[in-house]
Amino acid sequence: MLRSLFAMRRAMSLLARPAYRSLHSSLVPIVIEQTSRGERSFDIFSRLLKERIIMLNGPVNDSQSSLIIAQLLFLEAEDPDKPVSMYINSPGGSVTSGMAIYDTMQYVQCPISTLCTGQACSMGSLLLAAGAKGQRFALPNSSIMVHQPSGGAEGQASDIAIHAREILKTRERLNRIYAKHTGQNVDVIERAMERDNFMTPEEALAFGLIDRVLEKRADSKPE
Repeated sequence: MLRSLFAMRRAMSLLARPAYRSLHSSLVPIVIEQTSRGERSFDIFSRLLKERIIMLNGPVNDSQSSLIIAQLLFLEAEDPDKPVSMYINSPGGSVTSGMAIYDTMQYVQCPISTLCTGQACSMGSLLLAAGAKGQRFALPNSSIMVHQPSGGAEGQASDIAIHAREILKTRERLNRIYAKHTGQNVDVIERAMERDNFMTPEEALAFGLIDRVLEKRADSKPE
């Protein structure tokens, strides 16, 4: 009798458990699907990955970079010809982490569409522009910002000079990448990135960072 009561209470506690998981101190919804083998549960990001959707939310850092790269490589292994959608809402972050994502986007065979929701600033704007040509989008109230890389250094004067030269080399490399994906001359890119340069989706479209401003999902279909 006691054993059956314990089993009932345990079953009730399992049923009462909320369909959320903790991820980076926030609650993530759990999606429950019926399959031929019974119920399967996915956190919402895993379920989106199943549909070949990658979410780049928050700062670009090493952990975010590792996660995005792993997802890209997994989706390429699943089907190298099937498109991938990347939704970007990021204030930017580490140049090296962002370049790791960028290089992987160019490396994999899958065509990658990018869509800005909220903001794509700094490295976020470069990743937005790095999507497949004709498949780079922004929602109407999003914000895109480009600027030159920044950094700091401490120590001896010679060490500071080394870091300064590295920042200048990084700026030149980023300028060439932006020029490649926007079609702008490098001189134009340099002037545009001299300070924080915020753009509306329409301005980003004119600059060549995106290919279309979307209001409805149907707008993303090829014209």
